[in-house]
Amino acid sequence: MSASPVHATWEPEPATRWEDAFLTGNGHHGALVFGDPNADRVIVTHHTLVRPNGTEDARAPQLAAELPALQERLLAGDLTAAEGFTDGRGLQWVKPFHPAFQIRLTRRKADDDGPGYRRSVDFTTGVTDATRGDWRSRVFVSRADDVIVQYVTAPGPVLDVALDHRLPGAPAGLGVGHGALLTPEGAQLTLRARYPDSDLAVTGVTVAAVTGGSTRLGPQGVRIENADAVLLLTRVRRHPGELDTTAESRVLRDLLADSTYTDLLDRHLTAHRTAYRRVTLDLCADPAERSLSGAELLARTDSPALLERLFAAGRYHLLSASGLFPPRLTGLWTGDWDTAWSGAFTYDANLNLQTASAAAAALPEVTAAHARLVHRQLPDWRDNARAVFGTRGVVAPAHSDGESGHAYHFSRAYPLHLWTAGADWLLKPLVDHDDTRGHRDPRTAAALAETARFYEDFLTRTDADGHLVVVPSYSPENRPAGGSWGAINAAMDLSAARHALRTAADHHPDTEDAERWRALADRLPPHRINADGALTEWAWPGLGDTYDHRHLSHLYGVWPLDEINPYDTPGLAAAAHRALELRGAENDSAHGHLHHALIAARLRDAERVAGALSNVLGGDFFHVSLMSAHYPRRAVYNADAAHTLPAVLIEALVQSTPDRLVLLPAPPPALAAGRLTGVRTRFAAELDLAWGPDGARAVLRPHRTRRIELRTSSGAQPLDLVAGEDHVLTLGTW
Repeated sequence: MSASPVHATWEPEPATRWEDAFLTGNGHHGALVFGDPNADRVIVTHHTLVRPNGTEDARAPQLAAELPALQERLLAGDLTAAEGFTDGRGLQWVKPFHPAFQIRLTRRKADDDGPGYRRSVDFTTGVTDATRGDWRSRVFVSRADDVIVQYVTAPGPVLDVALDHRLPGAPAGLGVGHGALLTPEGAQLTLRARYPDSDLAVTGVTVAAVTGGSTRLGPQGVRIENADAVLLLTRVRRHPGELDTTAESRVLRDLLADSTYTDLLDRHLTAHRTAYRRVTLDLCADPAERSLSGAELLARTDSPALLERLFAAGRYHLLSASGLFPPRLTGLWTGDWDTAWSGAFTYDANLNLQTASAAAAALPEVTAAHARLVHRQLPDWRDNARAVFGTRGVVAPAHSDGESGHAYHFSRAYPLHLWTAGADWLLKPLVDHDDTRGHRDPRTAAALAETARFYEDFLTRTDADGHLVVVPSYSPENRPAGGSWGAINAAMDLSAARHALRTAADHHPDTEDAERWRALADRLPPHRINADGALTEWAWPGLGDTYDHRHLSHLYGVWPLDEINPYDTPGLAAAAHRALELRGAENDSAHGHLHHALIAARLRDAERVAGALSNVLGGDFFHVSLMSAHYPRRAVYNADAAHTLPAVLIEALVQSTPDRLVLLPAPPPALAAGRLTGVRTRFAAELDLAWGPDGARAVLRPHRTRRIELRTSSGAQPLDLVAGEDHVLTLGTW
């Protein structure tokens, strides 16, 4: 039994479904590990693996010349006019994410295999570990060497090792080639899978160092007999033409020659363990419950031990999925070629929800991956702005495969090419990250300026009161009553335009641009409140609210922005809260429930936070791997719940802006007592918080000297912080 949170999870049986396989990754390569002593499988993934689907040259539709006429029709009352604002193409999905292959280790077990099977994954190291008797298999993906490492001891009298492309959904037309040869240290295996009708291929190389025994070629790979241990290193590449596997294997063999398993692990831990340990959550859970397997703990939906483990697992999986890119809809993992929604980066909600904890939970590695994706795609975003709107600046797409940032995924019912809020939404995490560091990235400032220039050119229409009008306007992925999906003055668009213009001005002070951008922001209309007392999703006469929907885009001003809050804008906060009360769950998507919780926390509604968490924890959203599903009853493998849940718990306990700290705004009953350490605030301070029935204590370690406002249940007070000096706060009951 553990007196502190357990930074691991375990199961008493091997995985039989890929969804239950334990996960490890370094943000480039990923691995799904089954842990079967006699028929083990490790599914290999990589962020770059997307299947060609004919969209390689797809671009946003050339519609700028038709935009003025569309705006005239919408403003004249033709509220379905945008349904024809396309170039006539059908829906084009982004290139789908897929697995590479599986490493199969088939073992002829000894007469007595020994007792006691157990498999686990250690979040602090990223190592999956399976044992039975003397047999042991450990797998991790190195952040230092960018290689999948598997180390098997007591592999048995016979161990067959093969690379196998046969995974669910694999296209029949794959051009598959295998290679195997013996090397002085053991063996080398290669697998090439060429996409149908394409020059692109995926090639994997595995090298093996065998200690003791003998190695010979087998019918599908290599056979190792009577060895003491086997060390496997694997990499995969997506490439045109043919890959020089000799050069690839030479790099891996050199790595084997210079490194033991311990050497490889030690180099990896320098990066992984340092990142993982920055933030911890202790909810004073029952030690007996902390010792349970993941499957047993998932059945105890009201247990603080479950929240502790899901918080730890969520940070671990988020870190492991982030490197080359931030997490996809499936993180970095899939065992099936038929990934739902192409396993894409879904920008209009999911990506930002998954990475919502990155700044506060001290994972700059995640934000760096997010930034790489954004900056890599800015040229495509410029193309989108010119093609659809005829403007300067940038417009982000709603979906991406990681290769293209062009807005070609849209249809009549999903006019995603009209979503203008995307650039501001995707830049907001970068702004938050800069706030936690206390200094600004010039690349973020430049991208904000491009976003502001888009609004300068786009916001040219006004209403009868002289306010600017966002037309056309799209609220993902909802449709107003009385109108169509492409509408006018979506609340998200109003919030995004205001925020982008003012934030760009703040990042470019004392310039003519800044004055012009602030003046433009001031001309945008206020949010509108409907007859139900709710903040409306579309601030335009004739456009009614459609309440039963999974997205909550209209409350962008509450979370993640600071535009609407109970302290500065109590009237709007009350209207936003009413809108949240009226919002349905539609299809019970995990992202909808947790988005609801994030907004509720900002509005200080602990009961609603608890309800949203209960919907997810009680809805059977989690596999025993502690990766999650998109729908209840573990339907559709998806990382939204797993990666977003840590952000919900942090927001319920601590919130910050550059000028404000809010302590314990909305803790649900399961968070009645505990300790949260290492959180980063947006006024560049680290925070440790301990709380319980008798009060709370916070320690702030500021990196900047400044005055902030402290908000607790007792009210507000100023707080003067001095860089380098710890500041201790003691609160009474909360």
